[in-house]
Amino acid sequence: MKYKVILQESEEGFAVSCPALPGCWSQGQTEIEALDNIQDAITEYLMALEETLSNQIVREVEVAA
Repeated sequence: MKYKVILQESEEGFAVSCPALPGCWSQGQTEIEALDNIQDAITEYLMALEETLSNQIVREVEVAA
């Protein structure tokens, strides 16, 4: 699955967030490190979401881009 992320350069390096997943963000000293870190953050976010939804009735819908 692909997610769009937003990179913001700062004095410390790069901050990166995933607008599709509110609160999912990371950082790194380089752009490459920040992108690697957001991949881990997205994986952990989705695992936590899966646990949260484990007792809920969940359906999937398809939306054209």
